[in-house]
Amino acid sequence: MEPPEKPRGSPFDINGPDFNPDLYLQKLFKECSLKHIMDCESEVVKDCQLLNSDMQTLVYENYNKFILATDTIKKMKTDFKKMEDEMEMLIQNMNSITSFSEMITSTLQGTHGQISKLSGVHALLKKLQFLFKLPGKLKLLLQEEDYEQAVQEFVKTQPILDYYGDLDSFQGIQKDCNDILQKLKTKLRDQLKNKDTSAKKLIKCIDLLLQLQEPSDQLCSEYLTFVDSRLAEQLSSMQITHSGQDAAEFMDSGANVFLTDLCLIVTSYTDMFLNRTNSLEDSEAVGKLNSFVIRNMNSYLEIVQLKLEGTSEEDTAVLVSALDRLYCRLQAFNSLFTHVDFTVKGMELIISAAHRQCRNHLVSLKSHFADSLARVKQSLAAPKYTSSHTEGSVYTSNKSLDLSSNSALSTELLTSLVLASVEKVKGILQDLLLFLQPELTFISKYNFKEAFCIDGVREGLVVSFLHHVTATVQASAHKVPLQLLLLLSKMCLEYESNSVRYLLNVTDEWFSININASRAEQELLSSEAEICTGMKTAAQYLMNQYVFAAGSALSVMVKKSVDTRDWFHCAEPRTVRAAMKRVIEDITTIDCQVGALFEEGTRTGGSSDSSRRVSAQQSARSYQHHSRWGTSAASQVSNVSLPAAAINKIFSQNIDIFAPIQFSRISILTGIINITLKALLECVRLKTFNKYGLQQVQVDTHYLKIYLWRFVADETVIRNLLDEVVRSVTNRCIDGDKQLMEHGILEIICEKG
Repeated sequence: MEPPEKPRGSPFDINGPDFNPDLYLQKLFKECSLKHIMDCESEVVKDCQLLNSDMQTLVYENYNKFILATDTIKKMKTDFKKMEDEMEMLIQNMNSITSFSEMITSTLQGTHGQISKLSGVHALLKKLQFLFKLPGKLKLLLQEEDYEQAVQEFVKTQPILDYYGDLDSFQGIQKDCNDILQKLKTKLRDQLKNKDTSAKKLIKCIDLLLQLQEPSDQLCSEYLTFVDSRLAEQLSSMQITHSGQDAAEFMDSGANVFLTDLCLIVTSYTDMFLNRTNSLEDSEAVGKLNSFVIRNMNSYLEIVQLKLEGTSEEDTAVLVSALDRLYCRLQAFNSLFTHVDFTVKGMELIISAAHRQCRNHLVSLKSHFADSLARVKQSLAAPKYTSSHTEGSVYTSNKSLDLSSNSALSTELLTSLVLASVEKVKGILQDLLLFLQPELTFISKYNFKEAFCIDGVREGLVVSFLHHVTATVQASAHKVPLQLLLLLSKMCLEYESNSVRYLLNVTDEWFSININASRAEQELLSSEAEICTGMKTAAQYLMNQYVFAAGSALSVMVKKSVDTRDWFHCAEPRTVRAAMKRVIEDITTIDCQVGALFEEGTRTGGSSDSSRRVSAQQSARSYQHHSRWGTSAASQVSNVSLPAAAINKIFSQNIDIFAPIQFSRISILTGIINITLKALLECVRLKTFNKYGLQQVQVDTHYLKIYLWRFVADETVIRNLLDEVVRSVTNRCIDGDKQLMEHGILEIICEKG
């Protein structure tokens, strides 16, 4: 059984102050067993023994401390006794010293004045003795070239010489000293004129001459003249050796040699001539120093400018490091020389170098674009499939079209042409971001950021390159192959729709250009709309040139096919002429090329029925629904009245051959076909035909009707043009031979063709 709980402050707590042994025993006897009571007794006995032992230990410890304190008190009594004896002896000694001092004072009282006088005479004799030895000592120091010690010796004795200089006995000494000093000054000035004299030794010579009271104005002029020649040699050396160094090495060498020496010169000049009490007027001294520093710094910055202008192929990282070092050196020099702020000129050099780097990158971009165009041109000029022709070589001359191409190749070339330029611009922009590193010292200047980011990068590089693209493609419109004209037109459209916005946004974002800036800043920025308008104009111009050139090439082929045939003695037509087949082949090739780059476009409502025809055979069978003028036309041709013919001609002449070309396959092919058919119409008006010539033209035009409808926006226009060709040929046919071929025979010949 557990012993009773011992609440804090209760009479049952044996360790508490309120413990009651009787109550505790009564409770213990009442609640605990005999064994537990005996254990409690043993525990109490053990605790009592432990307490008794602790009490004895405390008694022993206190007793030892008491004995130690007693011994310490006894020792203190002895020490105090000894100190009292020593103090008494000290008092006796002080009294004895006082009495001896009084005795000495009384004894020497009568001779004190005499002793002071003798002491002064002794000191004067020592000085006079030094004066007599001074000329010899100065000669010895002069021979040993210890000029500093010689000057110190003379300066120390100069007041005595000046005081006793009127005495006859000292005039000789003064004369000898002056002669020696003239030689000393001559030697010091010789060192000033010696080019091998170090800067430290030069400063020491000037300091010694100033201590000898030489004229400060003359000395400062001589000093600046001497150091100016040294700096001129350094500048000349920099001009000679800069070609073999990069910009960073050049800046380091210039700073470590030229600017370091110039800083030393300014510091020493200030210490020697401006901070001395015997210096000339501050304004005159400062004026000489300012003109000297400005002249040399301008020469140095001119050489730096020439170096920067000559680093056209310099790596941007090296150039930026060089410019940062230059600006740091100029800032450090400004802290020493505060009369002129050379960092202004330095910032002009930095901005000029940054703009020059932008121009160099622009040249690189132009060259890259020209190379890309050349590669595309070479790819288009590679050997390709050449169609065979059944007629003479007149249709395969150099002036005929070489338009066979691979549509996939066109798309790939277009992608490479656009993406290559865009990626090249991005790479250059990343390179130019080195100018905006936050650790650069000149980056904090707002005029640099504005001049570099807006004038240099955005306008001078990106916008200029985009303008160069439009100018280049427009200028080369008459020099490049037809398919390249098509690619360039599509490229300008890609720039107008995507690339211009992308490049301007990347530039504005990377270079922190605020497009919502003030009106004055916005006037410096070329707008996206303006550039896109230029791209759209260039694309339209190229497309117009393409349509005109392609139509002209086909027109030349058609004209030759008409001019080289004797239409007055034609045989009966048996097939479609090869020239007409070649026209369809070339237009089909053009359709593939244009379709690879441009959307289909929209047709007019009149073409809806025809648009469902997908083969030449189906087109021939459907022809009777659109232009049936076979046998009926033949029976009526001789009876056509003049007013009806005039009305038909008026309607045919209303066709706009050179209508605006849209950026769609249908619009482009329509323009080319219109030009070709108009040329055919003009050619047949100059010829004379017999019956078979008329029928051959009828066969050719019918063949063209069958196949050309699918390439144009409105097949009615093509039908009217071809009908006008037949009417013109009929008018040019000799009387009596105006007989058209029957429609059935016409279809059979065209199907065989």
